[in-house]
Amino acid sequence: MTRNKSRSLLTGFGVFWGLFMLLFMLGGGNGFKAMMMKNFEGFATNTAILVADRTTKPYKGFQDGRGWSLETGDIERLRRMVPQLDVVTPSLSIWSSSAVREEYSYSDAVVKGIGAEYRQVEEPVLKYGRYLNEMDILQERKVCVIGRRVYDELFPEGGDPCGKYIRAGAIYYQVVGVDFSASNISVNGNSQDAVLIPFPVAQKIYHRGNRIDLICVTGRPGVTLSTLETRIREVIAENHFFDPTDKPALFIIDTEQLFSMVDTLFTGINLLIWLVGLGTILAGAIGVSNIMLVTVKERTIEIGIRRAIGATPRDILSQIMMESVALTSAAGVLGIMFTVACLAVLEKSNPGMPFQIGFWSAILALVLVALLGVVTGLAPATRAMAIKPVDAMRDE
Repeated sequence: MTRNKSRSLLTGFGVFWGLFMLLFMLGGGNGFKAMMMKNFEGFATNTAILVADRTTKPYKGFQDGRGWSLETGDIERLRRMVPQLDVVTPSLSIWSSSAVREEYSYSDAVVKGIGAEYRQVEEPVLKYGRYLNEMDILQERKVCVIGRRVYDELFPEGGDPCGKYIRAGAIYYQVVGVDFSASNISVNGNSQDAVLIPFPVAQKIYHRGNRIDLICVTGRPGVTLSTLETRIREVIAENHFFDPTDKPALFIIDTEQLFSMVDTLFTGINLLIWLVGLGTILAGAIGVSNIMLVTVKERTIEIGIRRAIGATPRDILSQIMMESVALTSAAGVLGIMFTVACLAVLEKSNPGMPFQIGFWSAILALVLVALLGVVTGLAPATRAMAIKPVDAMRDE
């Protein structure tokens, strides 16, 4: 009896470990995906970023290798000629600027000239004040919204800095807002290091004329930006005299495709997790079947006596099958409980990250383990039904 219990515990551990591996990897995958997606937090998923680069093809008398720049006129052309676009907004940056307030300074600030619509590309998380608006742009006000690191360095005492002035370069700006967004996507500069000022103010102060660094566009609901890429290239190329098929000349970063790639990656990872987990569970279930066969052989006398006193083959079948299902199901329940406990520890170590399995994923895994218990119990049960009282007496 003790030997049978030890064997049952050993084989149950195989199923337990297989289920734990499956569910732990699923929960870990969910948390890892959430951690990766947090890097894109607040960034519009249907955004494309347009950046000018050198041409690689000759076109209408122009040699290849020619440099060119995006211009403010391109913004209106895109709005007018590509109506499927929702937001078309410019951005220009001045790197390694020094932001100063009284005796405090931050040398790694990035002054970014943006339009009011830019908030639909990178959604701000305003700790204090407001974002730049249309009146700031139209009246070319010398106001700014500062990022978290700029705020921490220039206002170490904390509190609301709105209404106070900071100096970026040679110009003083009044702080109207503080953006605490923590996205790791940097569009011409990280938002935490940014001093955001109205786009026309940046153009004039830094003598940019009509030239801009990049254009951010978002599609209207239901519009896939990849379907507009050709049209966008045609509109820009027509004004700047380069071949619309010269893709390196106009570098387009389609974030919609990046998000799609991440989703596809994790779909593949989940499939691999299921394959590995099911393989481990199946190995444990085969172990259950083998041990049950040994157990049936050792219980030949018991089964023979039961047959002699009137037990039907159906009774013997039910007994062996129930033992197999009970063993695998118990191991499955313990595996789920242990997995949930381990994932809870991970969640405490990474606050806000969903390192847990879904309810229906756990139920599906448990049902699967029970079904494997039925399948793996068939061979031992069939052998047990074939035992005759005479054979049992002979073994004795």
